[in-house]
Amino acid sequence: MGKINAVITGVGGYVPDYILNNEELSRMVDTTDEWITTRVGIKERRILTEEGLGTSYLARKAAKQLIQKTGVDPDTIDALIVTTTTPDYKFPSTASIVLGKLGLKNAFAFDFSAACCGFLYSLDVAASMIQSGRFKKIIVIGADKMSSLVDYTDRATCVLFGDGAGAVLVEATEEENVGVQNSYLRTDGKGLPFLHMKAGGSVCPPSRFTVDHRMHYLYQEGRTVFRYAVTDMSNDVMKIMEMNNLTADDVNWVIPHEANLRIIEAVTKRAGIPLDKVVVNIDHYGNTSAATIPLALWDAESKLKKGDNIIFTAFGAGFVHGASFYKWAYDGSAYGK
Repeated sequence: MGKINAVITGVGGYVPDYILNNEELSRMVDTTDEWITTRVGIKERRILTEEGLGTSYLARKAAKQLIQKTGVDPDTIDALIVTTTTPDYKFPSTASIVLGKLGLKNAFAFDFSAACCGFLYSLDVAASMIQSGRFKKIIVIGADKMSSLVDYTDRATCVLFGDGAGAVLVEATEEENVGVQNSYLRTDGKGLPFLHMKAGGSVCPPSRFTVDHRMHYLYQEGRTVFRYAVTDMSNDVMKIMEMNNLTADDVNWVIPHEANLRIIEAVTKRAGIPLDKVVVNIDHYGNTSAATIPLALWDAESKLKKGDNIIFTAFGAGFVHGASFYKWAYDGSAYGK
């Protein structure tokens, strides 16, 4: 028996139908299409507007498409991981809700919390589970309904975020030179003052005061987050290249967390990787947090070829960050959305 590795064998995605563009936002807050496009590179974002639907709905739609596209037998799925910052409820887990809706009879499920790094981290966890030999098929979903956290009177943050979900099927393989190679993941713990939601947790439970003072929305000090994101993501990309003896010529694609076009441009420029090797979709989805990387995979799947060298990188709240090196395992053109 050869060495077991973990490979992505399919990608699914889902974004809501409703498009919130910059023109509409400019009628809600003091901003303009030019200002948003110049500062962050976003033209529009998708918003889940239907009452009573949360992150589990987005995740389920992405996973259902994944299952249909790959033809995998749901009864063969061993585990389902949902990584999100916007769970449906404090408990039970969003993953348990998704599992129930999908009818996965032989799987266990859990949520994973690492903010915008969630997919990067959870893919590494799923790969380790596969490599242990105990599991053969795992669905990993990055999903966030960021509109549920956004204060649409705050012009600095409301322009940034959208809703969506991306899902991948991770399977065991003995084929060499494909799949997850290695990762460089770090958390420095400095980020609390600069990016958080002030109330709603055990430190500051919900109350009339917290609601009246609008403390249940995302808070961000943009300049500080920008600076750390550029520094950490670029260092992480260069570190993972060094660990794997990769030059810029060896890298076929960089798939970054889609938070800000200027961050993406600065990171890849520092790493010496041209922008035409970078998957960018922030212009039409905005920042969907844990969903950005799998949604970028979903958009780019048809361009990916077996053996392509891919670097994933992300940065998020808590100042979690990292990069991973992945060798693509199939010709994506065989699949259509």
